[in-house]
Amino acid sequence: MSHSLNLTQHAAKRLQQRGIRPEAVDLLMSFGTIEFDHNGACIYYIDKSSRRRVENELGGQGLQQLEAIGQLYLVVNTDGEVITVGHRQRRIYHDRKPGSFPWTGKH
Repeated sequence: MSHSLNLTQHAAKRLQQRGIRPEAVDLLMSFGTIEFDHNGACIYYIDKSSRRRVENELGGQGLQQLEAIGQLYLVVNTDGEVITVGHRQRRIYHDRKPGSFPWTGKH
């Protein structure tokens, strides 16, 4: 696990403001699912498959840690810097074919 956290000033400020521990960011970077935002950054978050990875590798201790990071997300740029960290308020959509996003009205 143990990534050296390379945080932007913005991310460090958000960690403090939102009461998120650096260990949670490390765990999220180690086990989180990655989704590309098509603007040069990646979004890390926990889904069912990453939840299973944590349970398999960390056992009962991992379940406790999942409670702390279950609804977190972080955005990382191409240089590996954490841009921002937050609590998810809505779903993160998987990469889909163009025109199939719910807000376009085309399926």
